Amino acid sequence: MEGISQEGLQRLPSYLRLLREFKQQGIESVSSTTIADKLGLNSISVRKDLASVSVDGGKPKTGFCVVDLIEEISNFLGYNNISEAILVGVGKLGRALLSYKGFANYGLNIVASFDSNADMLSVDPKGKPIFMVKRLPDLVKRLNIKIGIITVPAEGAQEVCDLMIKSGIKAIWNFAPIHLVTPSNIAIKNEDMAASLAVLSQRLAEILKND
Repeated sequence: MEGISQEGLQRLPSYLRLLREFKQQGIESVSSTTIADKLGLNSISVRKDLASVSVDGGKPKTGFCVVDLIEEISNFLGYNNISEAILVGVGKLGRALLSYKGFANYGLNIVASFDSNADMLSVDPKGKPIFMVKRLPDLVKRLNIKIGIITVPAEGAQEVCDLMIKSGIKAIWNFAPIHLVTPSNIAIKNEDMAASLAVLSQRLAEILKND
């Protein structure tokens, strides 16, 4: 197996979703070309991505075993090892993430949520208590949590980020519209909705121009 590119890594969850659909349909094997066609991707890129995570690399005539490939991608992404996380910021976005049941399919379990707004301090959508932010360090250390999710407004995000890191968080999923400053030993993924909208708008403009 060879190393996988960052772009390939981001495509793996899409392959996994499709493979699970194939499994439900009773399909036992699939080629990289079929996966590429279904997802509208380049078949060469898909073949390289799968070769990076699959032991046998697929067979010439039958392709990849669907069940085996699901297991290999899941193991590669760590989905078979449930990772516990905490979330800070129980506004509309925070509650939406807390309500999402699909995280378990990707090895993520949000075990606690926090907010500084007293009006929010009741229970989350799953009936779990929402804690004051000041309790975050104790709970993170006691439960040995390594993943933190930030859904607070931009002006409070860096402070929350610093608190998470000080408490022992090693990976941060940031939904706040701001660039967070973190040490090099902290993994961070920013969900920049403005950037995504800019890409979508630019592509739309190209389509309309060529229409």
